[in-house]
Amino acid sequence: MAGTEMRNQTNVQEFILLGFPRNWYFQMSLIVVCAVMYILRIVGNVSIIALVRTHPRLCTPMYFFLCNLSFLEIWLTTACVPKAIAVMLGTSQTISFTGCLLQFFFLLSMGSTECFLLAVMAYDCYLAICHPLRYSSLMNGTFSAQLAFLSWLCGFLAISVLAVLITRLSFCGPNIINHFLCDIDSWIALSCMDTRLVELAMFIDSFIVFMISCIITLVSYIYIISTILRIPSAQGRQKAFSTCSAHLTVVTIWYGTGIFLYVKPSAQNSLDLNKTINIFNTIVTLLLNLFIYTLRNKEVKEALGKTVRGMLSSFQTP
Repeated sequence: MAGTEMRNQTNVQEFILLGFPRNWYFQMSLIVVCAVMYILRIVGNVSIIALVRTHPRLCTPMYFFLCNLSFLEIWLTTACVPKAIAVMLGTSQTISFTGCLLQFFFLLSMGSTECFLLAVMAYDCYLAICHPLRYSSLMNGTFSAQLAFLSWLCGFLAISVLAVLITRLSFCGPNIINHFLCDIDSWIALSCMDTRLVELAMFIDSFIVFMISCIITLVSYIYIISTILRIPSAQGRQKAFSTCSAHLTVVTIWYGTGIFLYVKPSAQNSLDLNKTINIFNTIVTLLLNLFIYTLRNKEVKEALGKTVRGMLSSFQTP
């Protein structure tokens, strides 16, 4: 009898992702938008990495961290968008238990890594504005590489305990996930076990990740703003603020959506609302990050313009 009960609790080996089944026209429109934005994201982030690698003027710690962010966002988008498009097209709505767990783990790990990278970039802005004369010695190549490595390491370690707890959950049916990706709320909704420990671990993990990164970012910007306000000339204040304005915009959008999705004591809320916020967070927000860092960054725009002019002149030369 006990063996039969155990088999019943572990017989779910794959899940079915629904996407947006109740609105076909919205789903088709979303497929086009996701495909276009995905292509723009990949091309844009690869271009940023290529620009930084080929222009010596951009070989600074700030752009090294931006390359890390671009590299992360390529994989963060790739981990969910192609599968989400396949789900909404109806060509690949099933996903194995292992595949679902891996998608969940990589999405949350890279999301946590992005939080730490944004905090490191805030600290970099603090050093550049508050200690300009000592910046090159304080933020040297070795230290910036160590900070980037620590961000990746902490991001993946932060989700490891939660992933282990999820592997111990039992799923005895149904196996339909009301989402276009494997989300923590969906795991909890489908489990036939007590999930309070998983929910508590998720809350603690999210709280720690956001708290540490938010404190570093907040303290850095308190010092940045106080330093900018002490600059006597308006032109000097504007130049100093332009150094970190793009980063501040990205941080506000990223933390706002991330805290709404993950820092909550219970996961039993509207999955439809979570799907909408996830689309905004995964697709729109990350694309906004790309445009914010390029269109609001004078050095990147100059490097991009120089590259485009060089390509055009090479085509025109017989």
